[in-house]
Amino acid sequence: MKNFEQICKDRSSIRKFIGKEIEKEKLYQVLNIIKTAPSAGNLQAYEVIVIKSSDLKEKLCEAALNQDFITKAPIVLVFVAKKAESFIRYGERGKVLYSIQDATIACTYAMLACEAIGISSTWVGAFDEEKVIKLLNCKEEETPIALLPIGYTLAPKIPLTRRKESNELFREI
Repeated sequence: MKNFEQICKDRSSIRKFIGKEIEKEKLYQVLNIIKTAPSAGNLQAYEVIVIKSSDLKEKLCEAALNQDFITKAPIVLVFVAKKAESFIRYGERGKVLYSIQDATIACTYAMLACEAIGISSTWVGAFDEEKVIKLLNCKEEETPIALLPIGYTLAPKIPLTRRKESNELFREI
């Protein structure tokens, strides 16, 4: 297995998937890594919906501005913030921030886990939230945060794109 620095450098957003199914063991590896993600108060105020249905992927594609690569991925993971769970302990800040952070951290862990085991992914944040809520029968106070299509690819790895210089990102005081 690659070291963590290499996983981070090699990870890129892949939107071309081949038809090969993801092995159950590999899917479970990714899901188990997601469970290790840190969260506010260790509440894990999120849910991950695993979507394999072609019909549902088609509808998600439509809700996601017709980004058709969503339909080509064998699995789409949908990360949903459970705002009410965070609200109970942290009030309004938990509802509007911590639950969303929990879901985004979980999605990031999923992307890195996929990279570590040879599965490609891409974060999708552009979608009609209300349509996705209806498609997935989300409850009140549940908000979809990200779609993560995952699968195998033959696309060449994209070299790390230009990153800002350290002095543009970091400030010491």
